[in-house]
Amino acid sequence: MPFIEADPFPFQFDFDHAALICIDMQRDFCLPGGFAESLGDKIENIQPCIPVIAKLQAAFRRCRLPVIHTKECHKPDLSDLPVAKLNRGNPRIKIGESGPMGRILIDGEPGTDFIPENEPWVNEHVISKPGKDAFYATDLDEYLMRRKITGLVITGVTTEVCVQTTMRCANDRGYDCVLVEDGTDSYFPEFKAMTLKALTAQGGIVGWTCKSEALLSMLAKEQSPM
Repeated sequence: MPFIEADPFPFQFDFDHAALICIDMQRDFCLPGGFAESLGDKIENIQPCIPVIAKLQAAFRRCRLPVIHTKECHKPDLSDLPVAKLNRGNPRIKIGESGPMGRILIDGEPGTDFIPENEPWVNEHVISKPGKDAFYATDLDEYLMRRKITGLVITGVTTEVCVQTTMRCANDRGYDCVLVEDGTDSYFPEFKAMTLKALTAQGGIVGWTCKSEALLSMLAKEQSPM
């Protein structure tokens, strides 16, 4: 099995048991007029990771490796939305209310859909999650176990919220996780920097981080014909 350069030490990539997970690359979080902008977040700060994730998706597909997508959203009747989450942050437009791209963070609405650059292929697994943790109230753990996946390459937004939460919960479940440093971003760059340090502290207490270049270079040597 090949190793890729990573922090705090090289990450062993097991082709037979690896998957790419792309967290919450949604219109509401990445485009003007979405939920994030209604919170006052600077969406320009998360644009750099978009093309990186697109390259990683293409590389995993060429290698016939699983690509998983998550989207944070709620049922139209809001039955899976805690009141505490609804009121948190005092947003101008609350979850479930009408926004420029439909009802905010409601499954099936345009704003909840994926941005074109990172949208799933038809056969790829899509997870609708009501919280920050991609394992909470979803079939992610079952899907990974069924596919015998033990290693996750993690990308998406935002680094310190849904990305970090999912990586920590994956670690607790026994998965080896590597977060792609330039394949994740935050509305607050300083939060991203601190999160990367926290995840790899104490000899990789949660997992590894790596640059996309190292991963893409390794994958290019293993590509399967389309």
